[in-house]
Amino acid sequence: MSSRSENVILFPKLQKRLEEESLFALQEKRYEEALSKLNLLLSYHIDNHEILIGKLICLMELGRTAEAQDLCEELLQFRNEDYYHYVHIYLTILFQTNQYDLLMEQVEYEFESGEIPDLLEEQFRQLYDMSEKMKMDLAVENKGSIIEELYEAINQDNYLEQWRIVDRMRTMKVQPDRDVSLLLTNEHVHPVIKTSLLIWLKENNVSDEIEIHKFSLSMGIVPFDLEDMKDNDIYNKILFILRDMEQENPTLFQLLKQLLYRYVYVIYPFMPPFEEVDEIAEAIKKIGKQYLHIPTNSDEEVSEAIARIMKEISMCDSLYLSIIEE
Repeated sequence: MSSRSENVILFPKLQKRLEEESLFALQEKRYEEALSKLNLLLSYHIDNHEILIGKLICLMELGRTAEAQDLCEELLQFRNEDYYHYVHIYLTILFQTNQYDLLMEQVEYEFESGEIPDLLEEQFRQLYDMSEKMKMDLAVENKGSIIEELYEAINQDNYLEQWRIVDRMRTMKVQPDRDVSLLLTNEHVHPVIKTSLLIWLKENNVSDEIEIHKFSLSMGIVPFDLEDMKDNDIYNKILFILRDMEQENPTLFQLLKQLLYRYVYVIYPFMPPFEEVDEIAEAIKKIGKQYLHIPTNSDEEVSEAIARIMKEISMCDSLYLSIIEE
């Protein structure tokens, strides 16, 4: 909001006249005129609730919803006694502009706070439910075009776009069709994207057996039957071995957990043999120390097996970070 010098004040009579004229213009639906007078009042720091609500109404009636949304977001920062009045207007703007994800996030946040007035609870729930339904309807309506965008990104080897599209379809809860599962054998699909596709199929309870190719390996799987990565015995065994660093160096331990997760995410659903868990844990520790420039015994000999695993883990780390930002 614009403002004038703190030392400049508006004479009471002029302030009252501007307030009355802006209210009358608003009642007469002369929104441009009303907005001009309201902005003048705001420039003198006369920003009571009635003035701000009047400006929001003018902006919305004039179709300047982006400005109304910005103003709401600004007002919500103060969390004053009028907070939930502004929240209600904000949610209305989001619904009218089809920003269903943002609306649902805001409602979830408000319910988590546990402070919603009783009179607004039901309205917020209704807005949330309607947004969820509209979001699902849009997903069904746009499914064909989104799938086409995905295939175009694959043909162009545009991995970042592939990731964004698959992530959008998962968020929109689009139901994957049979053709999607065929992408798991397509060599032009990034291994990180294949993992996301596989999780998408699992989330939708796909119970048909499908085939996946990664790193010259093939496997027949049923997505519905796949266990989550973090529930895998091998994953948890490696994590258990790494925990000896948790007390010694918490920062290093957090990095080791990330390296392990990225490694498993990229190779999923393939997992290393159980016999290699000790070597994998050791390889992850060495890479983590290298990343953090922690001195190591330079005379310590690295076995051929650990050197090979370090190379694999570093490659998977690069592949993961080339697609997913953390």
